[in-house]
Amino acid sequence: MDVESNNKRATNGGRQFTPPSDSDSKESSVERELNGEIEAVELNGSGSGGHSNGHVKKLMAVEDGRIKRKAKRLIQRQNSGSGGSANQTNGNGAAVAGGASVTALGINRIMPSPGGYVVPHRRWKNSRRSRTLNRGRGLPKKGGGGGKGVWGLPGSEALAEVYEDENDPNYDSECNDRNVELREVITEITPEEFFKLAEPIVLEYYEHGDPHEVALSFDEILQAPMREHVTSILVEIAMDHKDSQREMTSVLISDLYGRVITGKDIEKGFNMLLANLPDLVLDTPEAPIMLGNFMARAVADDCIPPKFVAKTGEELRRLGLGEHAEQALRRADSLIYKHVWAHLDNVWGMGGPLRPVKTITMQMELLLKEYLSSRDVAEAQRCLRALEVPHYHHELVYEAIVMTLESLSQTTEEAMCELLKQLDLTCLVLPAGMEQGFLRAFDDMADIVLDVPLAYIILDRFVERCNRAGFLTDKIINNVPSRGRKRFVSEGDGGHVKPTTFTMRD
Repeated sequence: MDVESNNKRATNGGRQFTPPSDSDSKESSVERELNGEIEAVELNGSGSGGHSNGHVKKLMAVEDGRIKRKAKRLIQRQNSGSGGSANQTNGNGAAVAGGASVTALGINRIMPSPGGYVVPHRRWKNSRRSRTLNRGRGLPKKGGGGGKGVWGLPGSEALAEVYEDENDPNYDSECNDRNVELREVITEITPEEFFKLAEPIVLEYYEHGDPHEVALSFDEILQAPMREHVTSILVEIAMDHKDSQREMTSVLISDLYGRVITGKDIEKGFNMLLANLPDLVLDTPEAPIMLGNFMARAVADDCIPPKFVAKTGEELRRLGLGEHAEQALRRADSLIYKHVWAHLDNVWGMGGPLRPVKTITMQMELLLKEYLSSRDVAEAQRCLRALEVPHYHHELVYEAIVMTLESLSQTTEEAMCELLKQLDLTCLVLPAGMEQGFLRAFDDMADIVLDVPLAYIILDRFVERCNRAGFLTDKIINNVPSRGRKRFVSEGDGGHVKPTTFTMRD
């Protein structure tokens, strides 16, 4: 393009330039300029008539076979309201009237600077940026979804409307019937699937204790055939937890009654549990007693009638229930008719944090006394877990030490040392609780020694035995109290306390 434009005659200010020869036409305008073949280029003036102002731009000089030229400065000249030339030339010498932008020619080039010819930026030819100057942010068109061989933006096919042409050879009138009515179909879930959906809801209820939240969650997943399975699922999950969770389950059943499930649904759920008791006993040996407590509590909460648990042996045989079901019904019947219904509110007992401290202390004393008589460590651990007071285990350690000091027996010392060792190995009593219990006993030694004069001797012997067992910390050993030896009058002080210092005169 540069060769063809230079071969043409251009008129500038009345002066005419002759085209170069055929041999020189093969060279570019830049090479001719660098070789000194073009002597000058006269720029247009700013006058309205377009006459030349006599200013001629000379090329760079050549000395000693070298071409000296100034450094290229890529300066983009923009149109100005005043002071600018009316006609400007592009890099090839072609005039652009009125100072139009270079992009009007369709090519993004750099305007010539007053210092000389500037080589156009060739790399802009392959640029993907917009050719419009000072317009837009240079982003690709259509967000990158346009172009040849492009399917469009990801997901745009979902927004396209499906058009069915009756003239299409693949059009099937039977399959594309316009009179089809679409309805929502809800698939029925199995009891196993419902159990998987309900179990996280119940476990979360054990954390927050909000029955209203459970009712809302069941409304979302519950279907009519699955209502009778709600009671059975709640009781089965509660059998694997503690008494405090079982108490929360009984409260939940009474709160769901009349809102999510009915009395008939609760009766069907208990019947399912009675029939499934042989399998539940394999995992929970006390399942019949627990189920009897649940049924008695449901009767006390007016969820099921009392006649539900008053079934004779003939009715049990007719229903095909075994001995485990009979045991559960007898348990519920005895709780209803042999006790006042108000006592059934505490059928599961009170939770650990809700019971008075004196009650927990008395239960720990009974636990230790039962252990000393049976020497059954496993039973003692089970009773301690049933109390559900891990923050109060230091009381058990304190009571064990006091009981050892009051017994004055080495057999008791061995038994208590073995119990504390097993509690430490199973992490049922944490090291912090063990340490707190011993330090409490050390602080109370001044009162204990009034009742047990040999308390310090027994304490030293018991601590040494526990230290050999390997469950005492250094803090406990370093804080063991020691009683000073009694001073007698025969030692020469006459019963008087001698002064700490004596004067030189004395």
